[in-house]
Amino acid sequence: MLQLIEDTRALLNGLNLKSMKESFVSLAEEKDSSPIEYLYELSHQEQEHRQHKKIEGLLKKAKLPRNKSIEDFDFKRVPGLHPGQIRILCEGEFIDSFENLILFGNPGTGKTHLSIALAKEWCLRGRKVYYVTAAELVQTLLEAKKNVTLNLYMKKLDRFDVIILDDISYVPYEKHEMDVLFIFLSQRYEQKSTVITSNLVFSDWQQIFKDEMTTAATIDRLVHHSIILELNAESYRMANAKRKLEFSTKEEI
Repeated sequence: MLQLIEDTRALLNGLNLKSMKESFVSLAEEKDSSPIEYLYELSHQEQEHRQHKKIEGLLKKAKLPRNKSIEDFDFKRVPGLHPGQIRILCEGEFIDSFENLILFGNPGTGKTHLSIALAKEWCLRGRKVYYVTAAELVQTLLEAKKNVTLNLYMKKLDRFDVIILDDISYVPYEKHEMDVLFIFLSQRYEQKSTVITSNLVFSDWQQIFKDEMTTAATIDRLVHHSIILELNAESYRMANAKRKLEFSTKEEI
């Protein structure tokens, strides 16, 4: 019997059925079931194991900088933003139609929190997501262009269903350098989804692209298939600082 167990374990390992390999003996000892029921339970455990490993891999590749969740987002602070609207976005149906999501708002209103939390939800649903700041992406695109590998890097980015482009307002580059960002956004147009967070409304985007025609062309492509959310609220960090100051003042009194 021991040899049969070892042979079975080796066979399952060769078939890359890792969960089955670990549990087929213990499950047989625990359950008094028919062969079909036993096989079903083993297969179910294997499926759950693979799904768990897949999600782990998607979250790792997403490069999310912090662990944020929808449950932790304070919707009461953002008038007009309904939790049901965000729950619909969590399902990711807009991704299938290659729509974009643009989050506008003052600094500290939760744009990054919300984008990271949504990205996590999409990973849990099997979507390929990648988070990057706009400044970091432009720098990487410029390096790829310099090394004549820009097309190769663009193809690598095309593997992701959604790219989170955070803080597009903070891109300290010249006009000729910003062309790579325009190329990136143009290539994803009607092909993949992009999430953009910005402190600047569209009318101020010439500060980013430094050129009226490029700005207009970029906005035209983004707005054509986009969901736009405005997070009009007081900065969370500012509000928190005020609360601390008030608490400190009361203690002194």
